[in-house]
Amino acid sequence: MKITDVKTYVVGNPPPHFGGLYWVFVKLTTDSGIEGIGEVYSVPFHPDVVARMVEDVCERNVIGSDPFKIEKLWRIIYSSGFTQRPDTSIMGVLSGIEMACWDIIGKELNKPVYELLGGQVHEKLRSYSYLYPKEGDATEVYSDPDLAAERAAEYVDWGFTAVKFDPVGPYTAFDPRQLSMEALELSEKFVRKIREAVGSRCDLLFGTHGQMTPAGAIRLAQRLEPYDPLWFEEPTPPERPEEMALVARQTSIPIATGERLATKYEFARVLENRSAAILQMALGRVGGLLEGKKIAGMAEAFYAQIAPHLYCGPIEGAANVQLSACSPNFLILESIQDWRGFHSDILKQPMQWEDGYVIPPTTPGLGVELDEAVAEANPYAGSALHLEMHPEPL
Repeated sequence: MKITDVKTYVVGNPPPHFGGLYWVFVKLTTDSGIEGIGEVYSVPFHPDVVARMVEDVCERNVIGSDPFKIEKLWRIIYSSGFTQRPDTSIMGVLSGIEMACWDIIGKELNKPVYELLGGQVHEKLRSYSYLYPKEGDATEVYSDPDLAAERAAEYVDWGFTAVKFDPVGPYTAFDPRQLSMEALELSEKFVRKIREAVGSRCDLLFGTHGQMTPAGAIRLAQRLEPYDPLWFEEPTPPERPEEMALVARQTSIPIATGERLATKYEFARVLENRSAAILQMALGRVGGLLEGKKIAGMAEAFYAQIAPHLYCGPIEGAANVQLSACSPNFLILESIQDWRGFHSDILKQPMQWEDGYVIPPTTPGLGVELDEAVAEANPYAGSALHLEMHPEPL
C-alpha cells in the first residue's frame, strides 16, 4: 500500500466558535482508495499557510510512502530540514499526517485504532467541558462567578462530573507575572461559588495558561486548596518545567500541563522533574497517536495520568478517544460540551456522548468520517490566528 494523494481543508468554525476560529484537516488517499483523515492543531501561522506546509511535507516525504511504516515516516519528517527537535510547527503538521495514517491502517485492518495500540481498556470515557457562554447571557461567564456557578450546576444536571473554567484573566506575550489582588480574589470567589453550587457531585478543574511566576502560582494555589480542585492547569509557562515543579511541591492540588508541549522529549522533562501529575497532550501537536501512546507509557512509570487536551475540531477529538480507550492511566477526556453543533455537523456520524461519558466507537480507524461537503462549504475567511495572546503587559 502506498499513499498517492493529499488534500487539506481549512474550515471556518461558525459562531459561537467553541473549539477555535478554524480547524485544519488533512486527508491522505492510498493507491487502494482508502482515505484517512487527520487534524493539525494551532500552528502559529495563518491556516492557509499551514495547509500549504502540510502539502509541502507530503510532497517531499509522504507521497509514495507506506502508511503502515509510521515510525520510519515519523523520524523522517521530525528530522526534515535538519530540525530534529520539538518544533511545534513541524510537529503540528506531522501530527495531522500521522493521525491520517492511523485512520488508514485501522480501515485496512477493519479495526479501531485503539485495538492496534494495545487494545481497549476503557468501555467508556469520563469527559469534562469548559463552562461556555450562552446566547442571551447578560454577563460574561468567564468573569461572573455567580453565572459560572449557575452554568456549572446546569452541566452537572446534564451529566458532567467535572467542569473547567479559567477566571485568572488574559494571558499575555509578557507573562509570567504576579497576579493582582483583584485577580486572586476573583479566582477564589469563582472556585468557592462553583463548589457551593455543585457540592461533591462534580470535580473542579482550574484552568490557567502559564500567566504566573512560580511564586505567584503558589499564592493562588493556597487560596484554592480549601475547595479541593482536581487540578491546577499550566500555572507557569511551558518553557521550564523545572519551575512548574516548584509549584507542584508547594500545593496539594495536582498540577496538569501539556497542551503546548510536543514530543516525548518535552514530556520526559515534565515527568523527570515531577512538574505535573496529569499530562494533557494535544494529539494534533504532540506528534500524533503513537507519540501520545509513548508519552502515556512513560507516564505510567511515574504514576502520572493522562487527560488529552481538546480545543480544536472533532478529528483530534476522535484521536483523543482512541488513545484514551487503550491507556490504563487515562483520567478524563476534554469535550467541547457534548459535541453538539458544528462539531457534530461536520461529521457524517457524531461522537457518542452519554451522561458525561464518551463511548469509544467500534468502527475502523479513528471511528469518524469528515463530511467533506460541509468542510468545503465553510472555508475560513478571517485573518486572526486560532488563539492570540494579549499584546501588552498587564
